[in-house]
Amino acid sequence: MLRVQIQDCANDFTLKLEGRFTGDDAENIRILITRYRDGIRFVLDLTDVTFIDSVGEEVLSFFGRFGAEFVAPTSYTLDVCERLHLPLAHAGDTSGASPTNGHRRRAPVDQPENGEV
Repeated sequence: MLRVQIQDCANDFTLKLEGRFTGDDAENIRILITRYRDGIRFVLDLTDVTFIDSVGEEVLSFFGRFGAEFVAPTSYTLDVCERLHLPLAHAGDTSGASPTNGHRRRAPVDQPENGEV
């Protein structure tokens, strides 16, 4: 089952997907997106996606070629985005989404993480 929330603002269009992005559901979302206004920012929030099949991956790749940015804070969705070479949305660019997209801030190599010198 797939749930889709749409946020359509003046400057951006965001789809928040929840559940399984598979088969006919993924194809229906592809058809929906081809109707959105050109020239505005398109963001797909994959935060609550639990599974993506080959059809879903194909549709995500299509969205990437279409200029979409992706929010992928979980290890699963981040792995899918990296494997498909999908562009991640920048930190702070989406409302209500994780600003880190799964990236952790690491201490520089020459400094210990606990702050001791």
